[in-house]
Amino acid sequence: MDGNSRRPTRGDLGAARLCGVTEEWRGSGLGSRVVLQEIRIRGLGVIDDAQLELGPGLTVVTGETGAGKTMVLTGLGLLMGGRADGGAVRTGAERAVVEGRLRVDAESPAVERALEAGGELDEDDLLVGRTVMAGGRSRAHLGGRSVPASMLADLAEEMIAVHGQSDQHRLLRSSRQRVALDRFAGAAVAEPLSTYADRYERLHAVEAELNEVTTRARERAQEADMLRFGLGEIERVDPQPGEDVALRAEEERLAYADSLRTAAESAHAYLSADEVGPEQADILTLLGSARQALEAERGHDEQLAALADRLAEAAYLLGDVAADLASYASGLETDPARLAEVQERRAALADLVRKYGGDGAMPAQTGDAGPDAPMLDGTEQGEIDAVLAWAERGSRRLLELDGDDERVAALREERDRLSAELNELADTISKARAEAAERFSEAVSVELTALAMPHARVTIEVRRRDQLGPHGADEVEFLFSAHNGAQPRPLDRGASGGELSRLMLAIEVVFAGADPVPTFVFDEVDAGVGGKAAVEVGRRLAALAQHAQVLVVTHLPQVAAFADRHLTVVKSDDGSVTSSDVQTLDDNARVRELSRMLAGQEDSASAQAHAEELLAAAAASKADHEQLGAARR
Repeated sequence: MDGNSRRPTRGDLGAARLCGVTEEWRGSGLGSRVVLQEIRIRGLGVIDDAQLELGPGLTVVTGETGAGKTMVLTGLGLLMGGRADGGAVRTGAERAVVEGRLRVDAESPAVERALEAGGELDEDDLLVGRTVMAGGRSRAHLGGRSVPASMLADLAEEMIAVHGQSDQHRLLRSSRQRVALDRFAGAAVAEPLSTYADRYERLHAVEAELNEVTTRARERAQEADMLRFGLGEIERVDPQPGEDVALRAEEERLAYADSLRTAAESAHAYLSADEVGPEQADILTLLGSARQALEAERGHDEQLAALADRLAEAAYLLGDVAADLASYASGLETDPARLAEVQERRAALADLVRKYGGDGAMPAQTGDAGPDAPMLDGTEQGEIDAVLAWAERGSRRLLELDGDDERVAALREERDRLSAELNELADTISKARAEAAERFSEAVSVELTALAMPHARVTIEVRRRDQLGPHGADEVEFLFSAHNGAQPRPLDRGASGGELSRLMLAIEVVFAGADPVPTFVFDEVDAGVGGKAAVEVGRRLAALAQHAQVLVVTHLPQVAAFADRHLTVVKSDDGSVTSSDVQTLDDNARVRELSRMLAGQEDSASAQAHAEELLAAAAASKADHEQLGAARR
């Protein structure tokens, strides 16, 4: 084996305890990220009912061939929105159920999506579930609410990166490769890219506005002509606020002047003694007589005195009314000329209201003038005030339309300035990406050499496009060549299944800390390696686990020795039914499991000694790496 030749003691195993991962979740360095806390699997393949206790750091899953390790990954795939297969349901069971508990930050996208779907948090945890019926139908749950399985898949896109011979999705897409490279480059790309994004968005808005102005020039000219015509009509009539209401009242008075005068004079006659006959007493005389009848006796009773005062008040009021009626009647004159003038003015105002003040108002816009353009339908009042409002808005709109030439010139000037700035920023971003790509390629090559792929090389091709895009002018592609004479090809076509898992491990280790994905799953990452290369695989998985949660299915003891938590899938057979369970191993059980993996004999003293030596060497390597990381920080 690789490492120390000193025979380790039990005390040396303290640093490598499987169940000694005692950090609190919030103190693990992953507190602000989504972390898988546990998974429960029921009725899936050979697994009857198993619970996986997970945690931050590196968790390994081991077990004999056929024990059901694959079902663990299948369950995880279902939990993350993978395709449901009724054939995976355990024989004799109606359904398979996979449930997960995620420790999440309150502001994470997963929580936001769950709340939008009507789900809830269980304290700081988000519950995720998937049920697959034997017939193939499935149901998905997020935060206690039923959701489409596609929603779980969308969440998994940002939560979990799975690397296995049949599942290498995330970094095989060009868009993800560009994002990963930009994160690796750090501020050298992030700062100019932020400015670039703002300028690019503004350029898009300016070009859209310029296109609207220039392509709708004829419509806008027609709109301006219609506005000028309407405003000219209104200006010639020169309506005043509330004028239509006042003219309506004047017309009524002039049209009925004779009948109004007769009515006023008749009412005055009934009130005034001058207008009644000799045998009739007018109302004012009668009120005076009634008051005199009470005045003689008012000193004897307060109530009677109050009634006399009220009669006096009534007499005063009726006297005022009589005087006003006389004044009103004398002021009314029949004026046919004025009546005709009022009627003509009202007709002119009504024509304006018909065109510009009601539901039938003349349309004043023929094109899309944008969200800030006035709505010139004049429907606020429906009378002459609405016409005046139409004229006010129309004047503003006409000023805008008449300023199109200046507006076009200003927009073109801004467009040219933004284009020049964007090209300069795109050059800066491209140079920073090229420099980061070179650093990345060198770092991955070092990792691949340690992973028994000494002649393999990963390069990042940064190609400049003719046109600018929202993220610059570059197309980013990761290329892989297995040996010096091989032509670099895209990752998924240049590496075999076993190579691809190790290749992805090397890439993820180099990206560690820059990639926001909180959980990595590796299956068969150790395929085709052994000895020192296997130790290096374990060491790099442990290094990646300092920045993210890592779950690994492995058959190599050199890899399993680096685990912070060790799970094993145990198969039992009662003679008729085979089932599997998942157990979390303590120190002693872990030594026995590594002995089984080393020699197939968990009780062998030499195998156990070798297992303890592996654990001690892995613990020392992890401690050295942590100290180096702390020193760099």
